[in-house]
Amino acid sequence: MAVLRRTLTPLAPLGLAAALLLAVLAGSASAQGGAGEYEVKAAFLYNFAKFVEWPGSTFESPTDPLVLCVFGDDPFGESLDAVVQGETVGGRRLVVHRTRETAQLRGCHVVFLSQRTRERYPQVLDSLRGTSVLTVGEGEGFLTQGGMIRFVLDQNRVRFEINLDAAERNRLKLSSQLLRLARAVNPQSPRP
Repeated sequence: MAVLRRTLTPLAPLGLAAALLLAVLAGSASAQGGAGEYEVKAAFLYNFAKFVEWPGSTFESPTDPLVLCVFGDDPFGESLDAVVQGETVGGRRLVVHRTRETAQLRGCHVVFLSQRTRERYPQVLDSLRGTSVLTVGEGEGFLTQGGMIRFVLDQNRVRFEINLDAAERNRLKLSSQLLRLARAVNPQSPRP
């Protein structure tokens, strides 16, 4: 009886880890509303950062942190801080910053805009246009106004849609793995 053996290449464990992470991300997206919904969204924000490639000029030094910013009212409470505590992405530690000032967003790498700040979407997104900042929101019209990733609730599950054109205009490369998980890519015609 012959025994079949499968050998793993050095990159196979990384591919397996990425596949497992994506399965967890997709499978854990059930939201019961309230704090549970934002705990799931906090985990997504952290994981989005893992699947984005920023231009080399984005960081001044190899030790600069990756900054996740929450603009306006913070619906996460302590959940976002808890998710990123002690974590790194690409060897960079994660830092959470909260602000109500658009001028402070230029120091961010990921910016979350809640539904409560939808009246300020145009102002905030215009201020970040041309920068290498990943913008994530949750309101209607977010993608058409130039946002990059929008959370949506679909049958009580947190899902997301991607405006790939906006990300590419801001020199961000989104992983094909992330694109495959999206409910939709470029679902609406974005504003140039």
